[in-house]
Amino acid sequence: MIQNPIARLLLILGIATLATWISLSDIITIRNPFNQQKLFERNVAPRLGLDLQGGLQVLLEADLPASATITQEDMEVAKTIIENRTNALGVSENLLQVAGDRLIVGEFPGLDDANSVLETIQQTGLLEFVDTGPFALEPGSDILTDLNQTEPAPEGATVFHTVMTGRELESVNVTPGVLGGYQIDFLLSPEGSTIFGDHTAANIGNYLTIVLDKKVVSSPLINDAIYGGQGSISGTFTLEEANAFAIQLRYGSLPIPLKVVETRIIGPTLGEDSLQKSLLAGVIGSIIVFLFMIIYYRLPGAMAVLAIIFYVVFAFALFKFIPVTLTLPGIAGFLLSTGSAFDANILVFERLKEELRNGRTLAQAFEQAWTRAWPSIRDSNIAALITAGILFWFGSAFGASIVKGFALTLALGVVTSLFAALYVTRTLLGLAFQIFKPTNLSRWIGL
Repeated sequence: MIQNPIARLLLILGIATLATWISLSDIITIRNPFNQQKLFERNVAPRLGLDLQGGLQVLLEADLPASATITQEDMEVAKTIIENRTNALGVSENLLQVAGDRLIVGEFPGLDDANSVLETIQQTGLLEFVDTGPFALEPGSDILTDLNQTEPAPEGATVFHTVMTGRELESVNVTPGVLGGYQIDFLLSPEGSTIFGDHTAANIGNYLTIVLDKKVVSSPLINDAIYGGQGSISGTFTLEEANAFAIQLRYGSLPIPLKVVETRIIGPTLGEDSLQKSLLAGVIGSIIVFLFMIIYYRLPGAMAVLAIIFYVVFAFALFKFIPVTLTLPGIAGFLLSTGSAFDANILVFERLKEELRNGRTLAQAFEQAWTRAWPSIRDSNIAALITAGILFWFGSAFGASIVKGFALTLALGVVTSLFAALYVTRTLLGLAFQIFKPTNLSRWIGL
């Protein structure tokens, strides 16, 4: 009826055991049994979306004229830099995606301090070491810099020269200051070290002003030539300010300035209530369908129920391991894909009954059921995957993360349900037929 049933069953049990382990764990660790050395470790705690645990949703737009050319590469680089900055602030499981030509959508689940994130992601992060000659500028004041000036400066303005930018930084760290507070220690690249050393050697007695996004951070006096590429930026920094400053420098400057168009603080209460109701509805629906499958299809229905339970555990473990951020639409996609698993089993069982009514033996009908039901199962699942692909593209193109979540869980669920129906159900039912050897088909199959 099926070849190598024991080997197939052992594979199913192995997958089920692994999936159950992942589903019930937040961290999975594999160690060498001989010396207990850690071979593999992964955090598989469920990732909950903004609508389930609350947080901040922000819409950013390129702060440039409509006529300015903005490349997709610039937007992707800006997205990556913002993601790195917010990760360094301790904001985990954030989701950022480019929407269209000028927008970036950011979601930060579980965020408590929205102001620090907004300040960090908006700042361009352009660090400049500016030669201000004999002038010491006040921290926080604006500065007029001119790298490639072709027109005369405005009357009364002093044009300063930028010696180098933050591109020459190799590492940035926060340390306690000598006179209290905190300072930012930095290490320059070899080229930056040469530029910095030559400039300080030639400008002893002048001021080298450190500027971030056109705002003066500090304006130290050059007392000696500084070679070696090491230096520090001191000021009246608190620990939070110094960390935020260091993060901007460490992860580079944004290729384009961004402005906040819209922000929303979302609470988890509504999401939790909706989740509980959705799960309750799913449990009630599953119980009703399970009873229908067992009462109407008897033994095949019972094997299908076991396969569906396998599918649920396996799919949930897959979502945790990838990981997939679970949102309410994503859970809806998962529940919808469960229907695909039931549909495939129903098509096979109806074909099984039809073959038996045509006079075939149980073994012949068993083989023909899966062979002849396959085209319908294949076409319906391909259609579902195509739909999921279109929705995922739409969500990516227009920044609709809820649509992406629905499409992703739907697609993964469809593929998993296909494996459960074609492999797990077939193996379990084949073994059941071999063990029970049913003769009263009306009683065992509901013929």
